[in-house]
Amino acid sequence: MDEVSVVVAHSERATLRVGDVFLKVDGDPRRLDREVEAMALAPLPTPRVLWRRPNVLAVAAVPGMALGVLGEPSPASPAAWAAVGAAVRQLHEAPLPPWIGPGLDEITAELDAECEWLMGSGVLPPSLIRRNREVAGIALRPWKPAFVHGDMQITHFFVDGDQLVGVIDWSEAAQGDPLLDLAVLTLGHEERLDDLLAGYGADVDVDVIRAWWSVRSLTASRWLLEHGFDPNEPGCEFDVLRACR
Repeated sequence: MDEVSVVVAHSERATLRVGDVFLKVDGDPRRLDREVEAMALAPLPTPRVLWRRPNVLAVAAVPGMALGVLGEPSPASPAAWAAVGAAVRQLHEAPLPPWIGPGLDEITAELDAECEWLMGSGVLPPSLIRRNREVAGIALRPWKPAFVHGDMQITHFFVDGDQLVGVIDWSEAAQGDPLLDLAVLTLGHEERLDDLLAGYGADVDVDVIRAWWSVRSLTASRWLLEHGFDPNEPGCEFDVLRACR
């Protein structure tokens, strides 16, 4: 009999794996509805939906291996990263989904609140927080909305050799800033940014991507600490903040 493994679990949602089936349980069924719709709209390979219940979504596992994990060198080839870049460009040029993601004011307010918490927590030097908040301001500018994945972590992309074969976890997909997608995908993997952009192909402001690295790391740190994850692991969020320049 296949064992049940917990992929991730917190107060809002949980993902379980049973053999080749993933069960996504969400306290808000509207998020699951939106994820199903996003996968149907996205011009990329996505998990096959097996069945849907009010608070549960069952999807099939995708083939291949993850592009990498945060904190470790990516085992994928430069060609695989370029293929992912080309696919992300295709997503960003697709027709917009009908819903809008977090806007500039909302992101700025969250960033400032998280910086205030970090300053009071003592987990990072105040000078490091202030430097990253300054750099983060470069990302906080108007953008042309694109169809974005919204949580484009390296673990959400699966490749087989040099080919992209699956993209998972579409719950945050919306209209948003395409450079945030590129930043999340390369967070902690700056050395693969050129490979990704070789496939993406557009003129990209790398300074904005770097700024989104600071935004992402500053806003995620408290949640990670409060949910049993360690952003101070080598190559993870705190190292990204320390590398800010």
